[in-house]
Amino acid sequence: MTVHTNPPQGGRIVEEPMAEALSRRYLAYALSTITNRALPDVRDGFKPVHRRIMYAMHQMRLNPQSAARKCAKVVGEVMGGYHPHGDASIYEALVRLAQDFAQRYPLVDGQGNFGNIDGDSAAAMRYTECKLTPAAVLLLEGIDQDSVDFRPTYDDQDEEPMVLPAGFPNLLANGSSGIAVGMATSIPPHNVGELIDACQLLIDRPEATTADLVQIVPGPDFPTGGVSVEGQASILEAYETGRGGVRLRAQWVKEELERGTWRVVITEVPYQVQKSKLIEQLADLIENKKAPLLGDVRDESAEDIRLILEPKSRTIEPEMLMESLFKLSDLEVRFPINMNVLDATGTPRVMGLKECLRAFLDHRRVVLNRRSQWRIARIEKRMHLLEGLRLVFLNLDEAIRIIREEEQPKAALIAHFKLTELQADFILDTRLRQLARLEEMVIQEEYDKLAAELAALQALTSSEAKQWKAIGKELQAVRKALLSPRRTIIADAVDSSAFVAPEAFIPREAITVILSDRGWIRAAKGKVDDPSELKFKEGDKLGFLVPAYTTDKLLIGASDGRIFTIGADKLASGRGHGEPLRLMIDLDEKADIINVLAHEPDAKLLVASAAGYGFVAPENDLLAQKRGGKQVLNGDMKAMMRVTGDHIVTIGDNIKTLIFPIAELPEMGRGKGVRLQNFKQGGLADVAVFNAETGPEWVDGGGRKRKWDDWRDWLGKRAGAGRQGPRGMRKFR
Repeated sequence: MTVHTNPPQGGRIVEEPMAEALSRRYLAYALSTITNRALPDVRDGFKPVHRRIMYAMHQMRLNPQSAARKCAKVVGEVMGGYHPHGDASIYEALVRLAQDFAQRYPLVDGQGNFGNIDGDSAAAMRYTECKLTPAAVLLLEGIDQDSVDFRPTYDDQDEEPMVLPAGFPNLLANGSSGIAVGMATSIPPHNVGELIDACQLLIDRPEATTADLVQIVPGPDFPTGGVSVEGQASILEAYETGRGGVRLRAQWVKEELERGTWRVVITEVPYQVQKSKLIEQLADLIENKKAPLLGDVRDESAEDIRLILEPKSRTIEPEMLMESLFKLSDLEVRFPINMNVLDATGTPRVMGLKECLRAFLDHRRVVLNRRSQWRIARIEKRMHLLEGLRLVFLNLDEAIRIIREEEQPKAALIAHFKLTELQADFILDTRLRQLARLEEMVIQEEYDKLAAELAALQALTSSEAKQWKAIGKELQAVRKALLSPRRTIIADAVDSSAFVAPEAFIPREAITVILSDRGWIRAAKGKVDDPSELKFKEGDKLGFLVPAYTTDKLLIGASDGRIFTIGADKLASGRGHGEPLRLMIDLDEKADIINVLAHEPDAKLLVASAAGYGFVAPENDLLAQKRGGKQVLNGDMKAMMRVTGDHIVTIGDNIKTLIFPIAELPEMGRGKGVRLQNFKQGGLADVAVFNAETGPEWVDGGGRKRKWDDWRDWLGKRAGAGRQGPRGMRKFR
């Protein structure tokens, strides 16, 4: 219950639950962020800041034919009159509207340093100048003809448009991106010629499907070009649902050199990829030996992009080099599609391609009708005034006499010529010299011309078919003004699984994985012949020594039942002490490492818990993609080993031993498993796998391996109690 109390000092204190107060205020903030900052309007494709910049520049008459003005002047005008936020956000938005590598159709003509594709920022607003582009004029055309609604500005001193007339589908032409509270938007740029052709199809055939539209709009058209390798089915689904993505690759060519050598030249980089950071990324791949096919990278760009990639060997195929780099670097990116926009009522919605174009066309029809009504009102007023002139012209001398001699000329004119007050005021406001020069032919000619225009406009506003025809004609004129060839190539879908994984491009070199008792891991080149020569931090010692190759994946079993996966090529050099394993995987501090193995495809592992349960698991199913590993065993893991034999031998804390065929264990991906040996007290002390032909071995207290010739006497059924083993036997490794 809300209680209002008035303190002695005056004022008001509102008492309410904290959760309710926070919830209401946060909801208000979230709605403000969604509607006033992050999401664009489906009709004109603008967020409020961009719309205010466009309108302010229009009011300043910064059209393409005028001289440019300082950006500081524009930002000040926007901030002072329309946008209640800081100058930095306004200037940042203005700069982006001027960048030809960010906007498919730039709306601001920027003069000065407006940044570049390397990621360099623009010069300060006091140094740069700007004006509108022809494309921006098309978006603003008709704004002064009552074509859109206006609302008061934040200080109630002026008015600003709620939406622009939008002569072309700017939302899809230039795209948009933004993050709100609980929702986001990401719309790629498109070719305006294709969009207008799609609009024409919807005008002619409103029942046309998204599949029909995709035949005209095959995919995004990014300002930086590139090659789209997403595939038509995926693009269609994204345009149908409003959610999806498109994979974009850099454009490259092979350049032949002398003596049979060659190099790759990158001529276009993916959208929103900074060239300088891409070069750094490729250089890091070379330095860290993660791109074994790439020998060198350098930038020879001037006006056009020209990145040189040199292979390590001329025997490498260019396609193989590029496929490896597409997987390892931002030469291939995935641009998300999330068409989350504000509809005509200001409601956030995810729209597909057809819905977005339909909303634009409906907006254009509203604009057309409002402009027509505004023009009709102007024509009717002018025709009314011309009728008054025509009446006066019949006795012009009398009209001039009345104006000169009568004390109340307005009343006299109205009484003598039967005029309206509006007509009388117009005649009185006209100079006598102009009245004396009136010609009936001129008046009648203007009247007839206006009458014809009025009839055409009235016919237009009363006929839906004529309205759509007029909209189509306007769109064709816009298409002709903005027509430009497609920049992004639409290629066939690329199945990434058909290409060799990046690991395959890693040089295959023999290494020895060294994991210390305290969890420091490293990789020494070749084979470690004498482990005693290995050096560790003070108080640390050798835990595991695993022979492997740089191309291997390491399976690391932990006592909490999880198995982690690490690429052997990612291990630190064996020259130092390595790096903590816990920085590479999310290993619980209380968990211990049970075993480390180099993954063998199609092999099988035996996993067993301290409680005496276990099962056989296919290694291929145990590879984890995340740092958190894969939970394999439900329980405390006691052992993880490769199945290299046909029998299993277990020993419990009670010194009893059991041997049984490994075929009695089930094969599972994860779980608790089945009981290996029945212990009345204690649990599993150790387990091993062996071949019946060679027999098992065990280790005595002195660390010496002993042959176990009469092992068959301990054969039994799985889950049996077993019997006491040979004297001195405690473990098998």
